[in-house]
Amino acid sequence: MSVSFELQDELQALQDIANYEIPNDQDPHSNDPGPLLQQAVGAIAHSSEEITDPEVFDIFRSLLKHSDAVAGAYMSKMLDALLSAFGAQIDAAIRDSKEEDQQIVMAHKLPLEMYAFLVNWFVGAAEKVKAMGEEDAPPAPVKSRRGRGGKSGTSRAAAKKAEQWTWIDQIPGTLELICKALKLKTHRIWVTSPERDAFITCLTRPAYHVAESEQYMKTQNVRMHVYKVICLAVKHHGHTLAAQINIMQSLQYYEHLSEPMAECLSILAKEFDHAQLGDEILREIAGKSFSAQDTKGPRAFSRFLVRFSEESPRSVLKQISLLIDHLDSESYPMRMAIVEVIGSLIRELATSEDMTNRTNGSNQASKQLDGLFELLLSRTLDLSSYVRSKVFATLSKMLDLPLRLPEQRLRITRAAVDTLEDKASTVRKAAISILVKLILTHPYGDMYGGDLSLEKWEERYKTWKDKLEEMEGGIGKAVERDQNDKEEVESNVEEEDADEDEDTEMEDTDANDDGDASSEKPKPKKKKASRKSTVDVTAIVSEQEALAALETNEILAMSLRKKYCTEALDFIRTLEGGMVWLTQLLGSTSKAEVLESMEFFRVAFEYQLASAEKGIKRMLHLIWHKDNSSTSEDGKELKGVRSRLLECYRMLYFDPLPDMEPKQQVNRIAKNMIELTYEATLAELTSLEEMMRIMMEDGRIHHDVINKLWQVYSAPQALPRSQRRGAIIILGMLALSKRTIISEKVDTLLKIGLGPFGKTDLTLARYTCLALQRLNGSAKKVKGSLLDKSLRMEMENPIFRKLQNTIEHPCRSKDWFGMAEQAINTIYALGEHPDELCNNLVKNLTRRAFAKQQNPEEPSSEPDIETMEVDQEMEPPEPASHAPSSTHLSTQQSSTSEKDLGDVFHLSQLLFVVGHVAIKHIVFLELVEREWKRQKDEKQLAEKLAAGGSPNRANKETEELDQVAGNAEDEIGERIAAVRETELLYGEQSLLKLYGPLLVHVCGSPHKFKNRTLRAAATLSFSKFLCVSSQFCDQHHHLLFKILETSRDPNIRSNIVIALGDVAVSFSNIIDENSNELYKGLSDGDLVVKKNTLMVLTHLILNGMIKVKGQLGEMAKCLEDEELRISDLAKLFFKELSTKDNAIYNNLPDVISHLSTGDHAVEEETFKSTMRYIFSFIEKEKQAENIVEKLCQRFRLSEDPRQWRDIAFCLSLLPFKSERSVKKLIEGLQFYRDKLHEEGVFERFSEILTKARSNKSANKPDTELNEFESILSEHRRQGEEDQAFEKRVEGKKAAAKRKATRRSVRKKVVEAEPEPISHAPATRDDDDMYV
Repeated sequence: MSVSFELQDELQALQDIANYEIPNDQDPHSNDPGPLLQQAVGAIAHSSEEITDPEVFDIFRSLLKHSDAVAGAYMSKMLDALLSAFGAQIDAAIRDSKEEDQQIVMAHKLPLEMYAFLVNWFVGAAEKVKAMGEEDAPPAPVKSRRGRGGKSGTSRAAAKKAEQWTWIDQIPGTLELICKALKLKTHRIWVTSPERDAFITCLTRPAYHVAESEQYMKTQNVRMHVYKVICLAVKHHGHTLAAQINIMQSLQYYEHLSEPMAECLSILAKEFDHAQLGDEILREIAGKSFSAQDTKGPRAFSRFLVRFSEESPRSVLKQISLLIDHLDSESYPMRMAIVEVIGSLIRELATSEDMTNRTNGSNQASKQLDGLFELLLSRTLDLSSYVRSKVFATLSKMLDLPLRLPEQRLRITRAAVDTLEDKASTVRKAAISILVKLILTHPYGDMYGGDLSLEKWEERYKTWKDKLEEMEGGIGKAVERDQNDKEEVESNVEEEDADEDEDTEMEDTDANDDGDASSEKPKPKKKKASRKSTVDVTAIVSEQEALAALETNEILAMSLRKKYCTEALDFIRTLEGGMVWLTQLLGSTSKAEVLESMEFFRVAFEYQLASAEKGIKRMLHLIWHKDNSSTSEDGKELKGVRSRLLECYRMLYFDPLPDMEPKQQVNRIAKNMIELTYEATLAELTSLEEMMRIMMEDGRIHHDVINKLWQVYSAPQALPRSQRRGAIIILGMLALSKRTIISEKVDTLLKIGLGPFGKTDLTLARYTCLALQRLNGSAKKVKGSLLDKSLRMEMENPIFRKLQNTIEHPCRSKDWFGMAEQAINTIYALGEHPDELCNNLVKNLTRRAFAKQQNPEEPSSEPDIETMEVDQEMEPPEPASHAPSSTHLSTQQSSTSEKDLGDVFHLSQLLFVVGHVAIKHIVFLELVEREWKRQKDEKQLAEKLAAGGSPNRANKETEELDQVAGNAEDEIGERIAAVRETELLYGEQSLLKLYGPLLVHVCGSPHKFKNRTLRAAATLSFSKFLCVSSQFCDQHHHLLFKILETSRDPNIRSNIVIALGDVAVSFSNIIDENSNELYKGLSDGDLVVKKNTLMVLTHLILNGMIKVKGQLGEMAKCLEDEELRISDLAKLFFKELSTKDNAIYNNLPDVISHLSTGDHAVEEETFKSTMRYIFSFIEKEKQAENIVEKLCQRFRLSEDPRQWRDIAFCLSLLPFKSERSVKKLIEGLQFYRDKLHEEGVFERFSEILTKARSNKSANKPDTELNEFESILSEHRRQGEEDQAFEKRVEGKKAAAKRKATRRSVRKKVVEAEPEPISHAPATRDDDDMYV
């Protein structure tokens, strides 16, 4: 008996398995499925036709319907049976399809459909069995209990059973059988299309079902079988439309299928020669539109497009005109996808045979390439930063292509340099990355070795240009050709350039000019032959013809070389133009961006770009960066900035080069280290010092290099001064980490740096003193700790004698001051009793300064223009005090100035040393105080221990005693403070007492002491004296402020500003009372004075050393300073100030007043930008409410429309997030309602209304806002009417005046009528009434 079976109906019914009816339903839950399955399997094993038996077919259907109750082993057995029988049936159908009898072939229709139906159902049911298989797995761990044989055996059997059933292993075999079924000639078995389509759908549905599982698709074997099923169905069985629908649905609902479906379509096009389906899907995707809110859909389709363009770029190229519309899609993932697709197409075109073999199609391919590049570069202006980044990532891949594309490279370079100003750090990073790639892959290295030095390339360009001009001139004389012939040659050059690859031509011409001449000889000959008609034939002999042909080829080669140099120069100049921005990006807050910038400068330096050295120097400051590991957006771990910096410097300067002798390596590294110090600023030297310290600690500096540095320093022969200086600078830096570097070579230092070499080069002596200070060690002092790890030497040590001799050595160079400063620092750093040596030093210098000159003319024999420069700068203030010892000197100087010129520099030296000794002695006293406290502490601890107590208990008792009676250390502190306050400058035995009045007199008598060096030294020392004693400071600080106000020397003013900062640290109350004077420096004309003032004030205010009393407005002015460094410092100040409690909020009213009204007011636009920055720090809601109230009340007191606009602008900067802020504004209406007629004021209030309405607050007062808006509009209208009324009144008054004038004129000419005369006053009265 045959079963009635309609495949389409059964497939439809299968959609609802729970209600699927089976005539002979066998429930495995109640019956054992084993015998049933055995019966059915036996039947189809005997004959595959038995599947048509209803009883057999229903057994299989019952087991599949209740597959959750069937064990894995039974399911495995059923699948094997079905696949075996289905395979036999397919073989029989293929065999019978060769028969001519249609009935024989169609007899296979029903069994095939039934087997296909069961296999389709089985694939869906297998998921449930898989879960059961996992449930069978838990017995597996029992295997470890091998001691109990029975249980062990059963557990192994259970594990084996679980392992036997894994559906993923059965999938390839199942799909392979379906592929076999798809090789049937279905048109003979199924006559009608619906029946055939139903069978094909039944066969392909398992493949689509398997593809829906991401886990299955990760397996290569499964994936390839899915592709094969779909491809066979599409190719041989008209499955195209169904496949298109299924693939589009897969892309929409299963994200993991994006790339597999692209691979499937690629295989279909390449291996099955069926590209139509891919084209149809591309056209359908091109017609879709994606919204910006949709995230899932665009991502899936974008991944599909990218993968498909990689796998089958030619298919995509045919449809690119449609897909290109997605560049304007709202969804940025789609725009990113099209960008990547264009990249794949460019890669395909660039590597195509047309381009590589220069065939006839190359022009068309070149045009396509240009168009695609243009599209890509236009997206560098996309609104989304993700798209802009993707453009550069895509372009970066293009640079690896074998085709050089010089024009496109230049356009990419320009676009990347322009993008360095992008607001998104990820885009800037991508731009820097592609610039690095452009340098590494540049095409200008074939002829000249690869360097990118602008100077060298300009020379090369000039050489070829001159040669070309000379050659063109020469050929004109050799062959009498006219201008038309020249034009033909030039056009020939252009054609050749267009047709042939530039770099290949370069290599050919460079390798063998003769070869070029012989290979290209026929072409010019033909052209010559054509020209013979226009030139006298007898004028050209065969030798001239050959010469002309040869020279024409040479002109062609030279023209190409000139073009080559022109492109290289364009590339280099574009890169140089971007260096300014790249240098700034080294200070970026984005770590990835900083690392990329560092890599750029490293590569640029290696390729000899001129501006790269500035970037390398700027990189040095990144040594202070705090390293911490982080992860970039692409998941890679980023190296720390500092470690990357050290790596860059090692690669550039310290790593040994291959193929170089060890001795040469050492010389090279030592030379590099020394050159790093050339023309270095103080900041750069400080950063370099930290780098050298770290490298020395890490053992990166070989001892041979250190020995070489010592050789350079101590070389007896004459060396450039900067070289010897550089050696000792580096050695001093290395000694920070390893003191023995200096301690082992002290004799060398004394012999060279403080010997004859040092006396002729005072800068060398200064750095030698710095190196000697390293003997003290570099242990950082812990705040509050009494330990002092520094080492001190006896004063008899030869170091001190040498230092004293160096200071006292006669000299008239300004470099002496820097050297003397460091020498005194060294004395105080190393000596046990530095005061003894400095006592003798000061006395000796005093004797020399005031000694009677033996030969007054002697000083003039070595004039020092800078030193002797006279400063006529200010009206002398009243001298604060007079010292008897200096009166005679000043009188002598004023009367016989010529004789005293020789003493001026000696006096400057004396005053400088006195001042520096005073300031260093304060520091020394602090060290003495700490040492006394340490000794006292040790003594007390020893006494307690001797008494038998424990250290902890002793400390506790000491603390308790201190709380009651006061700390004994306070007595030491008070004693040292008394020495500093009363003895240093006022003690009877004090040497410095003599120099205080002298300094006051010199500083206070500018009309007598006009020498600039003397005045600078005296002012500096006077400033240092002010830091010593509060009594001295209180008496004389006004003199310092007077000099600051009147001095014309910016160096003096700059020094005073810095000194005032130091004085404020010592005696803050004195400076606090006169802080107004300090703020005047912010408006100084000299940039250095202005910057120093800003830095000092920043330090003092942020550390609470002076109070802000309404002067913050002057600091605010600096926010908009033309000089970038000033504005950046001011922004940093306000950013730090905002972290202090309410500091900005408390001073905000004063800042607004200062900048808006009075003599200090700034331009309105400047006011707006300044306030916009400052108001960004007002974040607390309560603060905003109070500011609203205060600003509203300001309207009442102001009459100037400019002030109204400023106040309204400040109000508009507030957030108005709370209901209370809005209510405060409405309550203040009475104060500003009469100002609303001013256009600027009303606009600001309109902005405030918009802002208040946009806030999503739960208690937003919409009703009140609407009412407030109507009131504002009403008052504005009323104000405008009042103004219009006033204008009318003014107009009538003017008209009346004109009438009166005309009447008076008429009176004189003719007699006036009474009526008009009587009428005129009436008009005037009316006008008066209006007024």
